Amino acid sequence: MTKPRILMARAVFPELITRLEQHFEVEHNQADEAWTTQQLAAKLHDKVGLFTTGSERIDEQVLAAAPKLKICANMAVGYNNFDLPAMTARKVLATNSPDVLTETTADFGFALLMATARRVTESEHYLRAGKWQRWSYDMFSGSDVHGSTLGILGMGRIGQGIARRGAHGFGMDVIYHNRSRLAPELEAECKARYVGKEELLRTADHLVLVLPYSPSSHHAIGAAELALMKPTANLINIARGGIVDDAALAAALRDKRIAAAGLDVFEGEPKIHPDLLTVPNVVLTPHIASATVPTRKAMANLAADNLIGFLVHGKPLTPLNPEVLK
Repeated sequence: MTKPRILMARAVFPELITRLEQHFEVEHNQADEAWTTQQLAAKLHDKVGLFTTGSERIDEQVLAAAPKLKICANMAVGYNNFDLPAMTARKVLATNSPDVLTETTADFGFALLMATARRVTESEHYLRAGKWQRWSYDMFSGSDVHGSTLGILGMGRIGQGIARRGAHGFGMDVIYHNRSRLAPELEAECKARYVGKEELLRTADHLVLVLPYSPSSHHAIGAAELALMKPTANLINIARGGIVDDAALAAALRDKRIAAAGLDVFEGEPKIHPDLLTVPNVVLTPHIASATVPTRKAMANLAADNLIGFLVHGKPLTPLNPEVLK
């Protein structure tokens, strides 16, 4: 009996392909070629499943060229690469990989917060350039993390992980803003207090963004919001590019209207707004918050579980548009 045909859009762990080949005829991309939209669409014309990594845009153009496609499984929690209404209209299931990267991403968010507060990148560049000739009392003086006020915008699982690290590990006063308030027991666990968005911006010493991207959250932090923050405050974005107006942020950093920023995600990535590359008071990393081997393997296997679960057993694990199953 012919196996269902699936496409792997990017290079993945070799053992994952071996696992999927037990159930499917797999066309992979272990050379990790950068396919155009037209190339991706052409490869999908006879495929029922697609394994994506969050960087492949699945929209009406691609879907129209893939009449047999039944599922796109994202190896990512975020899914702004999916045109979900278009997928739903064409009865194509979308899945993501939540939960398995929560703690690893929270770890990295806190690492980025500390590197930003303590000016790690600036000082390393200074040292590598051979500029360190003598010590001075105010050399790369940053801001304290312990005992300061941690603000979190977006209080899902990762936001709660950040809050726990701040409150229990560093004695921080944790405040947050979210579309909906947490249950009292979760607030108690995180030692977090709900505030309005304006109070969050005005009060936080360290503001961490962990909200999902959507049209309503586009440029949730722009020039007006940055103007509300303390000049001593630090901004950390481990959410999604587009949530911050990167041009406005670069201007605020250049003019010292906020102290510093730590960014793992960018608007239009992998392209970076050129102004961000000219200011010293920013820590920049290439979207690596979930980048540990165990976590990336867990993400890949969950995407594979969704492909197998749906195409073989009719039961996906983490559907984003379950209405197509009805």
